[in-house]
Amino acid sequence: MARRKFDKQFKNSAVKLILEEGYSVKEVSQELEVHANSLYRWVQEVEEYGESAFPGNGTALADAQNKIKLLEKENRYLQEELELLKKFRVFLKRSK
Repeated sequence: MARRKFDKQFKNSAVKLILEEGYSVKEVSQELEVHANSLYRWVQEVEEYGESAFPGNGTALADAQNKIKLLEKENRYLQEELELLKKFRVFLKRSK
């Protein structure tokens, strides 16, 4: 059986039924034929990320992972720069 994919609008509508309209996860799950665990995860993503939930293919996790990679790259660059500054400081002290 192929894995079903849901777009951002569908996910937001399903979450809105739960959070704003007061339907239970079980009711929405049965009506939309979506597994309850998926609905719980979607609600959690909307609560955590708000409007930025479900970017791209529908997952906020990918967006967060990309941001982490960029921050790790910047961190490595800054650490290298700091090491160069430390070496330069030692060099200056020796030349005095």
